[in-house]
Amino acid sequence: IDFSGVSQCTLAEATCSRDQPVSTLPSTEAQVLRFLRPNPSCFGYAFQYGMVFDAGSSHTSLFVYQWTSDKTNDTGVVSQTLSCNVQGPGISSYANDPPKAGVSLRSCLEDALKVIPDERQREVPVYLGATAGMRLLSMENKSAADQVLNEVAKTIQQYPVNFHGARIITGEEEGAYGWITINYLLDSFTKVSFAPRGTKILGALDLGGASTQISFIPIGPITDQTKASKFRLYGFTYTIYTHSYLCYGQNQALKQLILKITEGSVNHPCYPEGYQETTTAASIHSMPCTASHAQTPSQASWNATLVGTGNATECRMAIKQIFNFTACGQSQPCTFDGIYQPPVNGEFFAFSAFYYTFSFLNLTSGQPLAVVEDTVQKFCARNWTDLKSSYPKEKEQWLREYCANANYILVLLLEAYKFNQTSWSSIKFQMKAANTDIGWTLGYMLNLTNMIPAEAPEQVKGQQYGLWAAAIFFIVLTLAFCLVGLLIYILW
Repeated sequence: IDFSGVSQCTLAEATCSRDQPVSTLPSTEAQVLRFLRPNPSCFGYAFQYGMVFDAGSSHTSLFVYQWTSDKTNDTGVVSQTLSCNVQGPGISSYANDPPKAGVSLRSCLEDALKVIPDERQREVPVYLGATAGMRLLSMENKSAADQVLNEVAKTIQQYPVNFHGARIITGEEEGAYGWITINYLLDSFTKVSFAPRGTKILGALDLGGASTQISFIPIGPITDQTKASKFRLYGFTYTIYTHSYLCYGQNQALKQLILKITEGSVNHPCYPEGYQETTTAASIHSMPCTASHAQTPSQASWNATLVGTGNATECRMAIKQIFNFTACGQSQPCTFDGIYQPPVNGEFFAFSAFYYTFSFLNLTSGQPLAVVEDTVQKFCARNWTDLKSSYPKEKEQWLREYCANANYILVLLLEAYKFNQTSWSSIKFQMKAANTDIGWTLGYMLNLTNMIPAEAPEQVKGQQYGLWAAAIFFIVLTLAFCLVGLLIYILW
């Protein structure tokens, strides 16, 4: 085969095979595969880019995604190009100085523009989605929340990008887009033109600082349609159950826990033995999640020294008190506070704080529930001096809270979401898939690509790898039959 007419771009840059690197293939086969799987930029596939800011309650991250102008059943094939963690706290923390919220984004914006070609930058859609931290600020002080959003918008508009707005997304959006992200990265969605029968669709469990979300496809119908979300991806419609629990993110839950503890004692069973901390009512009642608990002046002005006792059993019992499990009754499937949820179904990915806590405890390898509970019990029993010497590089704020966080996760999954000894094995604790961060931002970008028009390629597109491979196979097979026939004819 003569490859002299094939562009150097195709031969040098194309990926040759899903399974085998070029260096291990015979030279001719390697060249054939290179030819069959051209680099998109060589054959007129213009890359498009998108940016999404995830403005969470405790920090902000920027993700840059790219996809070719060609589409599969109206949904762009999107991959992550860059992730950047914004320095400082979440944007809701700048309520008293909103301009600083905008300034905090500059470094990541500049990093993002470095990975996008200059000629593409002005058309790049940029979105900022704020989650539970800003939801709470908006409840407490809408004017301050609006000022923060205006300042971050003002900063982004100073860059050569196509800014589409900064807004507070709902908890249900956060949960549903996280569900899309997981199933996209794990190829659960069909990418072909026939029905996705037998496709394994996964559920999503997200735990942030101020809220937590659960999203999945139940076995039966969703009786409360306010908890249903519908999406059309790759030409098919999916209906999922999704719910977001504001004030039940990790940080806000632990504040509620302190309120319960200080009602009767200053002993904190979730803090390690030997650890002490003085806290004030003002620091606990500063957010809407706990402000309503201060019903009298004395309840709003106390100081308390919390003394760690490091007892996992008592810690778990204390955490259960922040949930209202009695509100469900017997009328329908329910989690807590009277919230409807059908029984969990299928496999789940647990990410964000679910993953971070269990990763620290080395519990992300599919350990049985009994092993998880035993590990948490033993960790909580370790004293503060032992923990600090064993983990000298860990921030003390995080180190003191791992026992509380682990027990909170167990209560949330087992008591609230109703996982059990059997279904526990269906939960996978993971933060990345296909070299991409798991979270709501990719799902958001995937959904938005339906509104981004596909470009016409600059040149005629090459055929897909599968079609070329099939064509070459049949050509070679036909030639082989012809040669065999010719040999038989000559020898006869």
